[in-house]
Amino acid sequence: MSDTTTYLARLGVGVPPPPTAETLFLLHRRHLERVPYENLEIMLGRPPSVDATASLGRVGEVGRAGYCFHQNGALELALRDLGYDVARRHGHVWTDEAGRDAASLNHLVLVVSDLPTDANPGGRWWVDVGLGDGFREPLPVVAGDYAQDGFRYRIDEVRADGWSFRHDPAGSFAGLEVTSRPTDPVAVLAAHAELCAPGAGQFARILVVQRRHAGGATTLRGCLLHQVTAGGTTTTVLDTYDAWQAGLVDLGLSLDGIDRDELRALFDRMLATHLSWVAAGSP
Repeated sequence: MSDTTTYLARLGVGVPPPPTAETLFLLHRRHLERVPYENLEIMLGRPPSVDATASLGRVGEVGRAGYCFHQNGALELALRDLGYDVARRHGHVWTDEAGRDAASLNHLVLVVSDLPTDANPGGRWWVDVGLGDGFREPLPVVAGDYAQDGFRYRIDEVRADGWSFRHDPAGSFAGLEVTSRPTDPVAVLAAHAELCAPGAGQFARILVVQRRHAGGATTLRGCLLHQVTAGGTTTTVLDTYDAWQAGLVDLGLSLDGIDRDELRALFDRMLATHLSWVAAGSP
């Protein structure tokens, strides 16, 4: 059985479907529902490979991928195998205007071309299963405002090689700049090493698990579980191991192959970080 077939089975798709817009939307939704964005193994000190073949195989075997380099790398290979025209773009996610123009690679963007529809005659689609609490269905690479599940997104400054994106105000980041800067394996490996550097890397500081679903987005960050819908956000503190582990499972995070003593030690670290944050006044 090929990696793509196993991947499709993980998504609940049996026979490999034709490369249509309908299939693209289905795979996008299913991936987000069944393969949460996460940094579990990074937090356990063993960052998974960002090789796309390894990422695709990992999704099929254990149901985990990782963060955007892993998630979109896996999806890229599967879409190519199914016959889609897929290209990579360099992405830089930012949380404040001061960081908008930075050139660092911290997100892998995918563009599917030659798939025109009545709503998108140009046929270019932004597919992205690595944004955590981002959009649930592909967006046309066309300037404009887009609504999904009560959340609003904006694409502007569209060029042949990229565009600018504004997330919904309820999102976990502010925006994303897409360019034609390098996304070759060497560039991705260098960025991955920096993002996962023990103690200093963006993805090595606190556990984050996110799942985008029909009702909105659910995020477990450290010991805080956030449920975000168009109607607002609710936050629950998971300050016991049983509640925290149940939160991981409810998010759809596969714990196959994870040592339970390691998992318990990670919870103890996250709880200590949470309590220190509370003691400091929750800055």
